[in-house]
Amino acid sequence: MDSSTLDLVMDSVAAVFMVVGALMSLAAGIGLVRFPDLHSRMHAATKPQVLGLLMLLLAAAVMWRSWASMGIVVLAWGLMLLTAPVSAHVVGRAGYRTKHMRTDLLTDDELAQAVDRLSKQQGVRRELK
Repeated sequence: MDSSTLDLVMDSVAAVFMVVGALMSLAAGIGLVRFPDLHSRMHAATKPQVLGLLMLLLAAAVMWRSWASMGIVVLAWGLMLLTAPVSAHVVGRAGYRTKHMRTDLLTDDELAQAVDRLSKQQGVRRELK
């Protein structure tokens, strides 16, 4: 395989990665606009966005054609994997506690018992002060 054919194949692979990444990011954006409540929007903001970013980073790595660029790709995607779930968890908990949710969409509310228990404990502590 000569270098021009290899370049064409690598460019085609990068183009496919870019299109898939762009479509996943587009799906995340549409989900943010279209979904009815906070928790559904939070899901749309995190799940497809992480995969979309991975695809776009892989496309960039293929286009750069350098092993040194893989370190940047791994670092960027690793930071996204560390921050997206944490931020989604914090937003979800805050939305739950401030009642910005649709209880009719919940099948089982496992967090209600823990929140009630903590609220009662905090109420007792406030009365003791």
